[in-house]
Amino acid sequence: MDQKALSMFAHLSQTLHFGKTALAHHISPSTLSRAIQRLEDEVGGELLHRDNRTVVLTDVGKKFKIYAEQQLEQWHSFKQSLDHKQAALTGKLHIYCSVTAAYSHLPPLLERFRARHPLVEIMLTTGDAADALEQVQNQSVDFAIAAAPENLPRSVYFHHLDTIALTVIAPTMTCKVQQQLSQKVLTWSEIPIILPEHGAARKRFELWYRKKQQGKPTIYATVSGHEALVSMVALGCGVGIVPQVVVDNSPVKDRVSNLENIGDIEPFELGVCCLNQAKAQPLIKAFFSSIV
Repeated sequence: MDQKALSMFAHLSQTLHFGKTALAHHISPSTLSRAIQRLEDEVGGELLHRDNRTVVLTDVGKKFKIYAEQQLEQWHSFKQSLDHKQAALTGKLHIYCSVTAAYSHLPPLLERFRARHPLVEIMLTTGDAADALEQVQNQSVDFAIAAAPENLPRSVYFHHLDTIALTVIAPTMTCKVQQQLSQKVLTWSEIPIILPEHGAARKRFELWYRKKQQGKPTIYATVSGHEALVSMVALGCGVGIVPQVVVDNSPVKDRVSNLENIGDIEPFELGVCCLNQAKAQPLIKAFFSSIV
């Protein structure tokens, strides 16, 4: 059975989106649809229920997904056995992380890997930390530095790196926000809040604020990326919840301060993640070997 078709089906079984899978494999959705149809003809049964809005695996599709992942893993293992004959690893390793993680956690990981495998080309993409897991699931990157979700998908492998504390920050400049925070009793529902669009910090803010029982928060803005959030707080736009490591590495860290005695905020776990089916690939395996 065609390895490329199996790879496309395995990807589609994760995204359940023909457009995303077609884009990841540099083909048109119609070409992908024909490839899936050929697989269904070979299997002798429908692998997917699809209409104009949704794509769902059938019972046959769920079984075939396991088969496809096993076959791809065996193929990668076979290729790896051939690669062992080579004197050195070569190729490209695509990494995704936030700008802050590129400063705080990635350098020591890459330093050890590069020392062992200097011929491997490193491709780094930075962006919102909250998007890291999706980048891995969509196979847009080989691995990412990400916060552990409440429910880790079965398709994803997660290697712990660090426990990240969260803090609520405020501007140090004289502004309306500072005046509100100087009151003996804080009326949190009136203080402008700057929030991440989504992700671990957003969820922890919602839990932390709910415990205060002060009605709905005043959301001044939602931003993509914790680095931008720190900058907006520094400009006096409001207060915000961010990982402490982002504040420590921010160029405007002297223009914000941590609020004290505001209640406990649960930290989150930071780690390196990749698809389970990719762990046996030579470059991925070599990377994890270098960080253990």
